[in-house]
Amino acid sequence: MKLSNNIKPISYLKAHAADIIRNIGSHREPLIITQNGEAKAIVQDIDSYEKEQETMAMLKILALGNQQIDKGEVIQAADALNRIREKKRDTNVV
Repeated sequence: MKLSNNIKPISYLKAHAADIIRNIGSHREPLIITQNGEAKAIVQDIDSYEKEQETMAMLKILALGNQQIDKGEVIQAADALNRIREKKRDTNVV
């Protein structure tokens, strides 16, 4: 996807809003809106936006995991599984 092909001034957005929304929904390509020749906003379909947000959340989780590894804040997988089993066993006691 080449973003430079999808750049329009704000006047275009004002005049063609319905068409833009229709096209974005079907083509799934964002539209960059400029004001005074400067990029100011991106118009994007909701499905693509939600997928990007999910991707960002996963990247944040991975970055946090890497930070914890770097700090040595890790435990062996077997120990983690044993802790989970113990908690499950403790909560299932009648």
